[in-house]
Amino acid sequence: MSRSKVAILRTSPATVLEDYHRLMNLAGYQEVIDKSADTALKVNISWHFFYPASSTTPWQLEGVIRAMKADGYDKDLIHACHNRTVVIDAHLGERENKQIDVVQAHGLRNVHLYEGEPWIPVGEAVGDLTKKFLCLNEVYPKGFSIPKRFIGENIIHLPTVKTHIFTTTTGAMKNAFGGLLNEHRHWTHPVIHETLVDLLMIQKKIHRGIFAVMDGTFAGDGPGPRCMIPHVKNVLLASSDQVAIDAVAAKLMGMDPLRDCKFVRLAHDLGLGCGDVRDIEIVGDVEAGSMNWNFEGPFKNMTFASKNQHRIYWGPLKKPIEWSLKTWLAPWAYVASVAYHDMFWYPFKGQQHIQTALASEWGKLFANWGKVQPDAEGRGYPDVGEANAELIRIGLKHFLEGARLVGMAVAESPEVLNRKRRAAASSH
Repeated sequence: MSRSKVAILRTSPATVLEDYHRLMNLAGYQEVIDKSADTALKVNISWHFFYPASSTTPWQLEGVIRAMKADGYDKDLIHACHNRTVVIDAHLGERENKQIDVVQAHGLRNVHLYEGEPWIPVGEAVGDLTKKFLCLNEVYPKGFSIPKRFIGENIIHLPTVKTHIFTTTTGAMKNAFGGLLNEHRHWTHPVIHETLVDLLMIQKKIHRGIFAVMDGTFAGDGPGPRCMIPHVKNVLLASSDQVAIDAVAAKLMGMDPLRDCKFVRLAHDLGLGCGDVRDIEIVGDVEAGSMNWNFEGPFKNMTFASKNQHRIYWGPLKKPIEWSLKTWLAPWAYVASVAYHDMFWYPFKGQQHIQTALASEWGKLFANWGKVQPDAEGRGYPDVGEANAELIRIGLKHFLEGARLVGMAVAESPEVLNRKRRAAASSH
């Protein structure tokens, strides 16, 4: 059996497009991503507002699409793929993070899984594999559904390198979470590590090919995937082994993946991938793969919100409060999350980090995306333009947007939508 392989390269705006192309081929993506099948580019939106290291970057999406087109993949068989959550507006997110600009510039389809796409019971899709699930049968005793379109598709995950208050780190394996689970995903939070392993089993069953391309131009430390301290790290990673790429990213952040990331250890022990970095072949910039950024991780300086999320799912508030998250009362938690993150932390705590990031070369490239162009050879962006303070949002417009998002969290919650469906059914 061949060793798991993770490609890593150091990059800069001037070479980022060329680097993505080289990275993907170093990791052997053409061996697993079938040219004859539809390929979903699973975009990551961890925050609908721009926040460095939180979501798929436009140059990440651009680099992957350009690489695939250069290698003979039919653009009509490539599409961007989005999920939503009750606290994240995917349409706002793809605009604010400039992902939709890339998709439209290349004329690709843009699929939102929660808008008109059919979902089918997981048992119909994976059969007896359900008997091997670690936790999902207990979390969803009535079963759950997955997107029908995923069956037979390739998928390329587009995460970023960052920490996470539930899973310690988040990357390729966590990127499947929103796309594969329909409503009530938060029910899995108490068993989130086991959930990610079950979802990887499902992916291996339904997808034609699985690949991940991870952007570490910005990397996030602290109580992610939102309230982080972003650092410029200038690295890119890719692999067909979802466990291995998450393990290498965790090691870069200064962690022992088998010890500190339970989901990596569980998947490794089940043979779903390699989580032991000693057994992973690093290709490309081997020296970069040995770096240690000494991140503090997500638990040292937790926010008010993350502390209470931990208390509810694993601590003293579990018994008195967690039950409410499985009833019609659940929207209180969505409102609390949106109000805290969008209307308090982002404008009052996050702006200093955003401002620092925007002064970097990557921040300038993001601010001027669409105005600056790649060089004639398509290697990257030698001119990233000037810093643009217009992306610093603390005014009335931001708070009005926050108020809208609070309303969205209630109106589009599964609890409210289910009541509307029942009401509509009874009226007929």
